[in-house]
Amino acid sequence: MSDAFTRLEERATVRWADLNAKPWIRVGTGLMGEAAGALETLDAIRREVSKLGLDATITEVGTTGLCYAEPLVDVQTPGGPRILYANAAPQHAPAIVECHVKDGRPVEELALGSVDVDVPGVPRREELPMMRLQRRVALRNAGEIEPGDIDQYVARGGFAGLDKALAMEPGAVLEEVKQSGLRGRGGAAFPTGVKWGFLAGNSSPVKYILCNCEEGDPGAFNDKTVLESDPLTLIEGCVIAGYATGASNGVVFIRHGHDAPIDRTRKAIDACYADGLLGVDILGSGFSFDVEVSLVGESYVAGEETALMEAVEGKRSMPRFRPPFPAAYGVWGKPSNINNIKTIAYVPEIIRNGAEWFAAIGTERSKGTAIACLSGHVRYSGLVEVPFGLTMRQVVEELGGGDPDGKPIKFLQTGGPLGGLLASEQLDMALDFDEMAKAGAMFGSGGLIVCNDETSAVDLTRVLVAFDQMESCGKCFPCRLGMSHLLEILERACAGASRPGDLELMERVGGNMRSGSLCGHGQLGYNPVSSALSAFGAEFEAQMRGEGPLPIGPFVGPKHALRGAQLEGETPTAAVKGDFVYAAEPVPAAAGGGA
Repeated sequence: MSDAFTRLEERATVRWADLNAKPWIRVGTGLMGEAAGALETLDAIRREVSKLGLDATITEVGTTGLCYAEPLVDVQTPGGPRILYANAAPQHAPAIVECHVKDGRPVEELALGSVDVDVPGVPRREELPMMRLQRRVALRNAGEIEPGDIDQYVARGGFAGLDKALAMEPGAVLEEVKQSGLRGRGGAAFPTGVKWGFLAGNSSPVKYILCNCEEGDPGAFNDKTVLESDPLTLIEGCVIAGYATGASNGVVFIRHGHDAPIDRTRKAIDACYADGLLGVDILGSGFSFDVEVSLVGESYVAGEETALMEAVEGKRSMPRFRPPFPAAYGVWGKPSNINNIKTIAYVPEIIRNGAEWFAAIGTERSKGTAIACLSGHVRYSGLVEVPFGLTMRQVVEELGGGDPDGKPIKFLQTGGPLGGLLASEQLDMALDFDEMAKAGAMFGSGGLIVCNDETSAVDLTRVLVAFDQMESCGKCFPCRLGMSHLLEILERACAGASRPGDLELMERVGGNMRSGSLCGHGQLGYNPVSSALSAFGAEFEAQMRGEGPLPIGPFVGPKHALRGAQLEGETPTAAVKGDFVYAAEPVPAAAGGGA
């Protein structure tokens, strides 16, 4: 252990003891908490603490992942129980502060769970349905510490991995990551150590580690959660990656407008520079590394690694031709490595605990844990971090609680808008990169949208393709035109106005996209259609014949082919939906039909 890190640990130990010597109130004010009204609850708690003249620490933290319980207030008192309060509104602040913070009596009727101790009438946090099967590695500090606080992070084992790595040879650190079996968590699931090896083999004095938090997938919010809850674990992992590959700079790429992840990451970077954890001669090791935040406008394609580099350079987010590959010619022409935020967040614990520890978690080919985002028709929405190998049914029904109204689950939409559908009978498959790929779906960035038996597989597929069509950057015509053609065909299907040969036409369009598109956006663009057809082919055929429930009226024609007078005067009952025109009134399903 280096002398510099020993001094950090000593300071952190004193600070941690001080924090636990008086009441400590944590309020989850990340994006999910803020959306649920956590800032108003935070203000109310501060007012109550001030009014009662209490000496208490109030800390803003990220989400614990229990998004259904936001706003979440966590109260810990010296020698007393630590209690999580769910759906804590401003009107609950007086009771929480006066009874628990001041008098040490938990408010049982508001309590969600207790931490580390048994409290009569209150379940333990680890016994909550959403927590029972979790094993937290990347999210180990979520909801536990103030984002960007060096002392709190170090007190919970932070930067021990970096200190250990800096005492090793760079090649040994790289080999440790390879032996851990860590695979990329951004979609492709490529072995992380192998990818780092491409960059390590380049002798350029200036090389970049790019950390991708574009995360534009509907239903995925785990990268943002890492940054808003524990950005220091990303920074530590980024520095380790830089040391292992001989890189000189790191860039954290965040989508513009996501204020909590942006602000907290910048604060964490500043704190690391102040304590010698970034910059010149990190921890007295002689290794130097710089990190900055780069913002870009909203663009789903910017998540593709070469489009990301274009965005970092201030250009339009469009993919580059390859070769050259990023490890040879990346951002600003310098060798670069791009990883997802979650991927890099695992690295500190892998180095601290060893490759064998991480490789012992999960399945034979999918090592470690998966962070899944549960949304849709599910009782407990939020994030769970579970070992690979659990079944999808366990994730949805045991951790997610199933449909809140008890309706049967019809399918899961997985892997983002370029992913696929898993029918209910497929939910007993293991959560595993390769098993899901074989089923025509993918784990992707971790979004799991749960759909009950009232959901139309045809219409959901149309929604996914509409998103993909809108987000196509337009650089290559197989994607630009192919997405539009798929959407047009699916619009007809949803209106019950399909033409003979539409299924075959979609397959031909999908094949052209797969073979002719420049990046994964077009190459995978047919995936949601093909997986939906595989699982719900009969439903598609019925809907295309007009025998299913029609969410919109009869198809009139494409908007561009109709004159303004036809829209406004001659057909006053017409409804414009996207680029197409339908009659305003839905048509009931044919007798005996139904999806």
